[in-house]
Amino acid sequence: MWKVYKEHNGYVQGELVSKHSSESAALKAATKSIKFSFSEKQKREKEVRIWLDDMNHSPIGIIIKKKRG
Repeated sequence: MWKVYKEHNGYVQGELVSKHSSESAALKAATKSIKFSFSEKQKREKEVRIWLDDMNHSPIGIIIKKKRG
């Protein structure tokens, strides 16, 4: 499950915008609601993060998927 969050009160993972079953749908929803300029994908042990940045490369949102097992 891909979860899209936008910044709220200084926290990047502040407000849940939407949940999606695919990465492309999550990116499309983030483009519509957050209007980011840059994105960077990070793969960790049990989660995938896509950081959403503005023109100054300041984080304004994040997309997270937690892996099972």
